Amino acid sequence: MEMLGRSIVSIRDFPKEEIQTIVQKSLEVKAGKWSGVLKDKVLATLFFEPSTRTRLSFESAMVSMGGQTIGFADANVSSAKKGESLADTIRTVTGYCDAIVMRHPVEGAARLASEVATVPVINAGDGANQHPTQTFLDLVTIQEEFGRLSNLRIGMLGDLKYGRTVHSLAKALSLFGAQQVFISPPSLRMPGYTQEQLKQVGADYEEIEDISELTQELDVLYVTRIQKERFADFQEYERVAGAYTINRSAFEVLGEKCRVMHPLPRVDEISTELDETENAIYFRQAHNGIPTRQALLGLVLGVIQ
Repeated sequence: MEMLGRSIVSIRDFPKEEIQTIVQKSLEVKAGKWSGVLKDKVLATLFFEPSTRTRLSFESAMVSMGGQTIGFADANVSSAKKGESLADTIRTVTGYCDAIVMRHPVEGAARLASEVATVPVINAGDGANQHPTQTFLDLVTIQEEFGRLSNLRIGMLGDLKYGRTVHSLAKALSLFGAQQVFISPPSLRMPGYTQEQLKQVGADYEEIEDISELTQELDVLYVTRIQKERFADFQEYERVAGAYTINRSAFEVLGEKCRVMHPLPRVDEISTELDETENAIYFRQAHNGIPTRQALLGLVLGVIQ
C-alpha cells in the first residue's frame, strides 16, 4: 500500500484492504514498533472548531514519536479572523510543515484543503460530514477487543444525523459485512445520502427508535451525544436532548457481553456507573487515538511502510 504524500479526507477513499493495513500498522505502533520515526517532522494543527481529544492526541502522537507541532486551536487567533480565505491559509501553511491536520465547521473544507496543499492534509472533522481518523481508531479498538472486524452486530445510538463519527464508521463497517442497527429519534436518523451509500454496497442495516426494539443482542453499542452545536433551532435540540441514557439495566436488552463505545465528549447519554465495568471501553478507545494517528502520520510521511 502506497500512502506517501496522500491526504486522508474521507473513509470512502479507502478500500477494505487498505483499512485492514492501517489497523494492523496502528496495532504495530501500539506494540512498540516504529518508535521515533517522526523525528525532524513538523505537523501543523489547524483547528477552526473546538477539540480536546483529537487535537491533543495528534500533538501527543507527533511529539512522542520525535516530531514537532505548530498551529492554533481557535480560529479567532488565525488570519481567518481578518478575512483570509481557507485556500490561502493552506497555501501558506504548507510552507511551514510536513503535514497538516485540520478541523473545520464547513463540510467539504478538508477536500478543498487537500486540493490546494502541497503536503498531506488529514481531516480531523469537517462539519457534520466526515471524521476518518476517529473511524480508524474505532476500528483499531474493535479489532483489539474482538480479534476481528467481520461478523459483528453493532448498534449506533443517538445523534446519527449530525454525528460525523457514525457516518464514517457505518461506511467502514459495511465493508466488513457488519450487521448494523441505527437507533435514534426520527429527527436524528442516519442521513438519506449515507443510507443510499450503504444500500449501494449491500450493507445489512435496520432502523429502530429505542433499544427496547432490539431483536438480538449486540456486540458493540456505539453511543453518540446529542450535539447542541449542530442545531440551528434550539427548540428542536431541546425536544431530543436527553433522549437516551445507557445504564446497567440496558444490558438486559443489549446483552451482558456488549461493549459500549463513545467518541466523547459524554454529557448524560452514558451513566458514569458503567465506567468501571468491563463493558465500557470508551476511554481505551480514546487512548487508541495516539497509536492510530502515529501510524497514519508515519504512513503519509513515508516513514512507516
